[in-house]
Amino acid sequence: MKKHASAVWTGSLKEGKGTISTETGVLDNAPYGFKSRFEDGPGTNPEELIGAAHAGCFSMALSAQLSGAGTPPERIETKAEITFEKVGEGFAITASHLTVSAKVPGLDAAKFQELATKAKEGCPVSKVLNATITMDATLLG
Repeated sequence: MKKHASAVWTGSLKEGKGTISTETGVLDNAPYGFKSRFEDGPGTNPEELIGAAHAGCFSMALSAQLSGAGTPPERIETKAEITFEKVGEGFAITASHLTVSAKVPGLDAAKFQELATKAKEGCPVSKVLNATITMDATLLG
């Protein structure tokens, strides 16, 4: 299976502008630029999109783990906080911190932590990121 996304950039780094599109059309020439990435401007940025991808991937991986254990979730909410910082002469994504809360009837907290950890380690987006990935997981009653 292969999925596609594309970006178009015109102009210099600070004054230029770009658009990002996805194969599904969910993003169709979505704007991004220097201000949305390094300051507080309109549009999206690559780090935000990586965070969305990581949160979505992890949520699906956790659902698979929970369902496989015989305790399918009612709801999983995941937030990914991406750390983007200056490293040497350039910038790097150095971490992704997942904050997850889930409602899973019939599951105890220890088993939830075990399955959440397996999901964090097994999520394909976790595997592709060359960053420290941490997590806070909360089982809702």
